Amino acid sequence: MNWRKYSPFLLWHSVVGKLWVTIILLVAVVLLTLGVFLIPYIGYLFENDASHEVMLLFVIVAVIGFLMSTFFAFFLSRKIQQPLLELKEAADSISQGNYQMRVKIRSNDEIGELANTFNNMTEQVDKLIHDLNHEKEHLSSILRSMGDGVITFDAEGEIILTNPPGHLLINRWADLNQEWGDAFYDSTKPYSSVPGPLLDIFEKVMDEGRDVSNKVYVHNSMWSVVMAPLLLDGVARGAVAVIRNVTEEHKLEKLRRDFVANVSHEIRTPLSMMQGYSEALLDDIVASPEERKELVQVIYDESLRMGRLVNDFLDMARMEAGHVELNLRQFDLQQIIRRVHRKFQVFAKEREVMFKTELPDMPLLLLGADEDRLEQVLTNLLDNALRHTPLGKSVTIAASPMTINHTDYIQMQIKDEGQGIPSEDLPYIFERFYKADKSRKRGTSVGTGLGLAIVKNIITQHNGQIEVDSILGKGTTFTLLLPVETKH
Repeated sequence: MNWRKYSPFLLWHSVVGKLWVTIILLVAVVLLTLGVFLIPYIGYLFENDASHEVMLLFVIVAVIGFLMSTFFAFFLSRKIQQPLLELKEAADSISQGNYQMRVKIRSNDEIGELANTFNNMTEQVDKLIHDLNHEKEHLSSILRSMGDGVITFDAEGEIILTNPPGHLLINRWADLNQEWGDAFYDSTKPYSSVPGPLLDIFEKVMDEGRDVSNKVYVHNSMWSVVMAPLLLDGVARGAVAVIRNVTEEHKLEKLRRDFVANVSHEIRTPLSMMQGYSEALLDDIVASPEERKELVQVIYDESLRMGRLVNDFLDMARMEAGHVELNLRQFDLQQIIRRVHRKFQVFAKEREVMFKTELPDMPLLLLGADEDRLEQVLTNLLDNALRHTPLGKSVTIAASPMTINHTDYIQMQIKDEGQGIPSEDLPYIFERFYKADKSRKRGTSVGTGLGLAIVKNIITQHNGQIEVDSILGKGTTFTLLLPVETKH
């Protein structure tokens, strides 16, 4: 038995101790009362010797009563105080986080019922804590798996919860605050812990207590921010922000608008010409057969131009949607070069342009490439080169094997001595409708503006590279680097 539990100080501050003292005092009061009333009569009723014996017997009885009350107090301590102490120890253990703690039920009385109720309460608390932890883990898993950044702020703007993308954004934008200086970052101002790009949105959410959506530009990127208040009794006690990088969506939307604008422009011109010349033929405005033939030739040329435009649109759409599968096989690249050379030889002679090839004696084998697609690449590049090369100049196709970092490649070059491309326009020539935009200024090109974009896409699908080097007034060189073995 732990005797420290029964020290006078602890007993006085316990229920059992107070009960024990009460019983002792009650016995003492009873004995004293009996003594006060009985002792004067003992000497009167009994003789001197007998009265002495009676008084001694009275004292013995009083001592025995006191000892019995003490024994009864210890019995109560064993039966009552011990379960209560166990309940106290169990409660302390639960307060420290041990929700598996249970109390032994020693009796069926009120204390036993109290222990049973305590155990039921502990089971409910344990189940509630388990459910809360499960929900917390579930919520944490959802936040970790989200690609969007999630940041939670308290009423003072301090960050209290983030997911991994949100944490990365905070680190990046914290550096941004320091770079922008006083524009956003001032530790003396309210909400100084809120990242600068989110500060205006956070202040609006806290002031108005409603959801706010906006887009912010940071580091040449566009971010969509949706911030909602955390309300408690109608008062905003913080806010949660969901941040998504919408740079690509913004670019695609801009590309779509540009695409529609350029397509409408490109189709409008041939349609207007075809409609005008057709009306001239229907109204018999032209008199001579030569003029009629000339109008019909224009209509035919514009119809071919529209056909090329539609085919290029379809090719580009299929490539960007990933619906084009490459027919990879082994072949000699020299066969394609010679075939394309023969195809454009007549066109070059008509324009009085020297068209030549520079090929090695050895075969140029590609172990995995699409022959038709590479022929389309050469056709687009040579068509541009011949159309922009003046009389008396030359266009050359060169090809040779080479090794870079222990990897075998075949390098092709299409060189022309044409008018060249301005240096400020070189970074954009592989964008769609670059040629179309230039043709509006020159008035000499009949291209659709999609040829180089298609070329770039095909070369990328072959894990190759394409570069351009041009000097204004001297010519342009397209360099293609194709791996001998394409890996997909």
